[in-house]
Amino acid sequence: MIVDCAIYRDGNRTAGPEDLSDALAEARAASGFVWIGLHEPSEEEFDHVTREFGLHPLAVEDALKAHQRPKLEVYDDSLFMVLKPVAYEAETDTVSTGEVMLFLGDSFVVTVRHGDGSPLGTVRRRLEQEHEMLGKGPTAVLYAVADAVVDHYLDVATELQTDLEELETEVFSPDGGGSRNTASRIYNFKRQILEFRRAGGPLALPLTRLAGAGGFGGAVPFVNDKARPFFRDVNDHLTRVNESVEGLDRLVSDILSAHLAQMSVRQNDDMRKISAWAAMAAVPTMIAGVYGMNFEHMPELRWEWSYPAVIVVMAALEVFLYRLFKRRGWL
Repeated sequence: MIVDCAIYRDGNRTAGPEDLSDALAEARAASGFVWIGLHEPSEEEFDHVTREFGLHPLAVEDALKAHQRPKLEVYDDSLFMVLKPVAYEAETDTVSTGEVMLFLGDSFVVTVRHGDGSPLGTVRRRLEQEHEMLGKGPTAVLYAVADAVVDHYLDVATELQTDLEELETEVFSPDGGGSRNTASRIYNFKRQILEFRRAGGPLALPLTRLAGAGGFGGAVPFVNDKARPFFRDVNDHLTRVNESVEGLDRLVSDILSAHLAQMSVRQNDDMRKISAWAAMAAVPTMIAGVYGMNFEHMPELRWEWSYPAVIVVMAALEVFLYRLFKRRGWL
C-alpha cells in the first residue's frame, strides 16, 4: 500500500494529487520531484506505479518478491537500488533484516519497504526539515536513506561487540565455560554475525560505484555528481562496519575453538581422575583375588596375623597411590 506521497519543490513539501500521473507531471513542471513510499505492496497495487513511472519489469519483480542482496542496477529510465536495514533485538540478542528498494528517476523517487526496522519514516521527516538538502532532488533521498541504514549498522555492531564481550567472559570464567548451552550460544552468535554480513558486505560495491571510487570513475545516471563526496563518507562508514564485523567473526571463531579446547582439557582431566581411582581400586582387588583362589599351599595362609597384615598392606598401597596421583595432579 502507499504509505506517503508528496511533491517536493525547492526543498519544500506540497500535497501531491491522488493521481500518480498528475503528480509526476506536476513535479516536472515545478522542477521538483515526487516521492512515493510503499510498504509491501501487492502486484496489483504496484502495477499502477509501474505503468505511471515506467519502471523496468526486472526491477519490479525484485521489489515485489524481496529477499534480494544489496545491489545497484541502472536501467534506461530509472536507477534501482536495494538496501537491507538491520534491527537488533536486545531481549533475544538476535539480528533481523528488512529490505528497502529505491527507484530513482529524473523527477521521482519510489521507495518500497519490506519487513521492519526501516528508517524511511525518520529519513523523510528529517529531510523535510533540511530544505537545502532536500532541494538537491532524488539524489538527496538516496543519500539520506543509505546514510541512515549504514549509521544504524554502526549501532548494531556496537551492540554485538558488547554481547561478544559478555560471551567471552562467560566462556573463560572458571565455571561458565562448562555450561551445556555455551556452545549453542556461540553458534547462535555466529549466525547473527552471518546475518549482519549478508546485509553490509554486498553493499560495499554499490556505494563504491556511487562514490566514483576504484574502477567506477564514470557518472551514475540519475545521481548528481556533486553528491560523490557524501557517498564516499557513507562508504567509509560501511568499511568501518564491515571491518568490525570481520573482527567479530574471527573473535567468535577463536572463542569457539577455545571453548572446545577447554572442554577437551576437562574431559582429559576427568579421564585421568577415573583412571587414577580405577588403579587404586585394582590393587586391593588383585590382592583379594589372589587370596580368594583357595590354594592349599599359599604364603602365610595359616598365620594368625595374615588377615590384618593383608589389610594393612592394602591400606598402605592405597595411601601410596593416592599421594602419588595427587602429587601428579591426577586427583
